[in-house]
Amino acid sequence: MSRSGGDGTAALERAGAETVKRAVELDVASRFQESLVCYQEGIDLLLQVVKATKDEAKKHRYRQKISEYMTRAEDIKKHIEKEKQDGKYHKQIRIEENATGFGYEKLFHEYLTEVVSEVWVEDPYIRHIHQLYNFLRFCEMLIKGPCKVKTIHLLTSYDEGSGRSQQMSGLEEIQQSLRNYGVTLNIEFSSSIHDREIRFNNGWMIKIGRGLDYFKKPQGRFSIGYCDLDLRPCHETTVDVFHTKHTKKM
Repeated sequence: MSRSGGDGTAALERAGAETVKRAVELDVASRFQESLVCYQEGIDLLLQVVKATKDEAKKHRYRQKISEYMTRAEDIKKHIEKEKQDGKYHKQIRIEENATGFGYEKLFHEYLTEVVSEVWVEDPYIRHIHQLYNFLRFCEMLIKGPCKVKTIHLLTSYDEGSGRSQQMSGLEEIQQSLRNYGVTLNIEFSSSIHDREIRFNNGWMIKIGRGLDYFKKPQGRFSIGYCDLDLRPCHETTVDVFHTKHTKKM
């Protein structure tokens, strides 16, 4: 094996070991969903090591480890599935002040399976221009898939100031644009709404402390993070993820 090949294998070994170590730490902390992802990534890296190395003893050792990690990953999958079935699943994500990397796709992607066809959004603050853009970006994410969304239900509140006509025209424009993609947007208003939650008809429910409006105002119209929300600093907030057998009808 060339020196460059050996260096590459060593790098894979380090990355695999670090990823599996993180998986074990998350596992011990009962953060099972995150642990499962790390186990899967670590297993993939170690399989690459087995494929690349010529050392038979090392191959044998890693195959044994991989088998152990795969068994644990399967156990975690079963545990998570049971929690879903029992309605006990709960995952919490804490977004720190000024944290980046929390665009909508990152936050929601793992829950948007192909079977998702209906979405419920309950958020009292889809009123101002930037909040309307947040909702539009969320809808764009749904359009891109892999889910096949056909209906979106929005429950929000009226703008109580002079911006109501702007709010209404913005929502109507989003509604028309979605219609062009074969998606129906149903809009309802409530003066007593306080909760912020998003539900998918595959049973996932996501509650964000600040709703969709957890991004900070960009420094300028041409500053990094203005377009790409993954690069936009966030306000501190908490995201709670649950799974329920029955999707609430608003």
